Amino acid sequence: MSGRRRLGIFGGSFDPVHRGHVALAHAARDQLDLDELRWIPVGIAWQKSQHFEDGPDREAMVRLAIAAEPRFVLDRTELKRRGPSFTLDTVREKLAELPDADWTLVLGADQYAGLHTWRDWRELVSLVTLAIAARPGLSAAPDPQVAQLARTVAIALPEMDISSSDVRRRIAAGAPTDDLVPVAVARYIEQRGLYRADIRS
Repeated sequence: MSGRRRLGIFGGSFDPVHRGHVALAHAARDQLDLDELRWIPVGIAWQKSQHFEDGPDREAMVRLAIAAEPRFVLDRTELKRRGPSFTLDTVREKLAELPDADWTLVLGADQYAGLHTWRDWRELVSLVTLAIAARPGLSAAPDPQVAQLARTVAIALPEMDISSSDVRRRIAAGAPTDDLVPVAVARYIEQRGLYRADIRS
């Protein structure tokens, strides 16, 4: 046995973090036998034009969602970064920080299907293993070059079809979200008045 730590990177806008994110994180932790999973909220996303809630609010919601799980860690790498957040930059930082660990990047199948549009994706897939989680109803295939070059493992997920945009729309409409987000996150959203007039897609 090598003794190398098995670490995961789980990035996203988490706007807001929801039960689907938490379920994926638990599945990745257990099925990949991770010593630690780093939750990395994006700072400024280069591929999304929509406005996010402020970083401190998204950070606070992630902290609340993962508070009971010691192998989940909030990582502020991208929140601290100036300018757009590129996954490759984050992976380089993590490898420099802990070079003796084995790093896995956790992705949804939709992200995997679009990976060929990411900056310097060839270098990215040479540095980490990709753990791919399928979302219900999604059948998009990866670019053939990505499929050929990437080291991948599959994550089996329970049937959950939740998105942050669904949560935001429900809050904006005044509908309950207890079935979509962790209780502590729902309480935080209510206290902060987040997403009440949200019309984003």
